Amino acid sequence: MSMAGNLRRVGGLRGVSGLRKVARLARRRPRVDLSHPARSPLGSAVVNCVTYRDGVRERGGRDLVEAVRAVRKSDDGFVWLGLHEPTEAEIADIAELFDLHPLAVEDAVHAHQRPKVERYGQTLFAVLKTVCYVEHAQLTATSEVVDTGEIMVFVGRDFVITVRHGRHGSLGPVRENLEAAPEQLAKGPAAVLHAIADSVVDDYLTVIDEVQADIDEVETDAFAQNGARADPGRIYQLKRELLELKRAVSPLARPVMELAQRPYQAVPPEIQAYFRDVSDHLLRAVEQIAAFDELLNSILQAHLAQVTVAQNEDMRKITAWAAIIAVPTMGCGIYGMNFDHMPEVHWRFGYPLMLSVIAVICVVVHRGFKRNGWL
Repeated sequence: MSMAGNLRRVGGLRGVSGLRKVARLARRRPRVDLSHPARSPLGSAVVNCVTYRDGVRERGGRDLVEAVRAVRKSDDGFVWLGLHEPTEAEIADIAELFDLHPLAVEDAVHAHQRPKVERYGQTLFAVLKTVCYVEHAQLTATSEVVDTGEIMVFVGRDFVITVRHGRHGSLGPVRENLEAAPEQLAKGPAAVLHAIADSVVDDYLTVIDEVQADIDEVETDAFAQNGARADPGRIYQLKRELLELKRAVSPLARPVMELAQRPYQAVPPEIQAYFRDVSDHLLRAVEQIAAFDELLNSILQAHLAQVTVAQNEDMRKITAWAAIIAVPTMGCGIYGMNFDHMPEVHWRFGYPLMLSVIAVICVVVHRGFKRNGWL
């Protein structure tokens, strides 16, 4: 049967115009296996398209329309479609095929969204921020520490659509872990959403551990013997990167809590218990980030205090040496006035005596400053 014939028989699909649109698209392009990451009849943004029944991945090279038709005809299983940075043209036909809300589709295409969970009819739309630690040989005032991306997830009764933005956050490991646990995958599309959220939050904790190592390094340098000479730009850079991490992590706490407590048609009660575990891990990440922010503020204040102390010590040294230099300056200034009637001016030993007196006074003054810790 032709692709257009399959389209007419898909149960529950929206509108004849949408079917014709996808049918025209199917006639223009050859049928290939969507599981191949580099080829797709629906656009290069498609990374993967797999059908799952009873938690088991179906083998074979079905295209998207055939997979949806088979799932809805048997009323069993679901389709997982993965996209990476799709354009409006690439996602338009998919949005019509799955009856996705235009506002959610716009968010999925343009990205840069705040973490959230929204419900559009029977479809759940979730936005998650992904984070990645950027390796660097040495932390500097311009080092990039945290890189962020986004994952948008559409969850329906018989489908999951993931839209990924950014250079990291691949969902391949998540898919492999789920396929290794078919009893979990058999719980439906909500299990995929939980696995993605759990993986994203685990990445938060991993990045936090790496950032803590950088903070420990900055703290050690700040309280070292020459801590006042340390570059404060590194502290400011860490605070900026920590702020970016906070913007990714903190707003997600409420949506995950809602997934764990609020009833959603797309999230069955047995999956909500798993979201409570994700919420606990997320709260731990939020608390650690807040603690890091306070710690960096303390390190910065301690560094500024050390700079002030070092400046005071420098000023005391300068003052002490100025006082010592003032002794010979005063003596030479007095005997440089060329008056005839001055003590010891015409005496043979007057000059060495004056030098000796100046030297003794300078030594006494130096010892006094040394004893008081000024030198």
